[in-house]
Amino acid sequence: MKSAIVTSALLAALAVTGCTNINPHYDAAKPHHTAEGFRNNYPPNPAYQRPELGFIEGWISRLKNWTTPSDSREPSAPILGVAPDLPFVSVNRSEPALTWIGHATFLYQTGTGVNILTDPVFEERASPLSFAGPKRHQPPGIALAALPRIDVVLISHSHYDHLSVDSLRALWRQEGGPPVMLAPLGVDLWLEKNITGGDRSKIVKLDWWDKTSIDGMEIQLLPVHHWSSRTPWDRNATLWGAFALKTAKSSFFFSGDLGYSKDIADIAARFNGFDLAAIGIGAYQPVWYRNSHVSPDEAVRIHRELKIKRSVGMHWGTFPMGQERLDQAPIDLAQARREQGVADDAFFVLRHGETYLPASNARRNGEQRSPSQ
Repeated sequence: MKSAIVTSALLAALAVTGCTNINPHYDAAKPHHTAEGFRNNYPPNPAYQRPELGFIEGWISRLKNWTTPSDSREPSAPILGVAPDLPFVSVNRSEPALTWIGHATFLYQTGTGVNILTDPVFEERASPLSFAGPKRHQPPGIALAALPRIDVVLISHSHYDHLSVDSLRALWRQEGGPPVMLAPLGVDLWLEKNITGGDRSKIVKLDWWDKTSIDGMEIQLLPVHHWSSRTPWDRNATLWGAFALKTAKSSFFFSGDLGYSKDIADIAARFNGFDLAAIGIGAYQPVWYRNSHVSPDEAVRIHRELKIKRSVGMHWGTFPMGQERLDQAPIDLAQARREQGVADDAFFVLRHGETYLPASNARRNGEQRSPSQ
């Protein structure tokens, strides 16, 4: 009964924002544009065919997945974070460093004096409602209020576990002024409406393969196989993508959410490898999720095909988005490394709050903490 009530409440809340989509960024010369929104470059993998469900039935199924507790998703062992090394990250301006805050949220310090935050979500739930939806299993590795000043925010797409109203509003009001926000087409308009109060001075909109330069750093939005929505009525109304960053000191690939597709070969053809990457490894069960998220095996393939020196697995252990156990992804990642001949220190996971220093292949660890802290 409780699950049915929550599902009804979610549908009612989402219905408020339902409307007919018109793509204000539509360019008929670009195949991935449609009059209503956007589409992937390549067809979905038929091996990962989603069960046929009607429109309403599909959303009810998704909402039940969000609201129904599942013992099968509980981790096989406690997921322990570490206290962040705040004295280091708060002043670090000269050394490339990547700190996992949780899910797809990282603090990436470029080593050139720029602090970047990816897909910032600090809320208790990745949901349109505060009382229902995927609940955070592990606290943020760094509290929002404890972050150093953020210069740039990268937003990969509009899903609730990647795009948060409250987190972005807090960053917009941060001491020292708001960060520059880089967003795929359509998400820029959402930011203007919901975050900046109509101010576009700090919003940079990007289509696939578009580039921009900020503080001597080149940033490019890359095509990946995924989708977008925040309601049952706006599917693919806004664009999605991965990011490539290049500075004088290093290069970085941020996958956002993606299913494995020929887009990876297209990206590989344009880049001569990356020094560091954050790649999703979770929410790959049931199998039809893999048209939207890669499995650890596919993530290792991406690592190899993009010629990445060091990769960090993300999108696991924070929100229960898939049906696998919350700690299953790192276990399957280890097996995938062995099967594909990738060294353990070439593709690994961090603890929530842990900082990785790619130049020295070292980590900065704080005190271990329990999931309840």
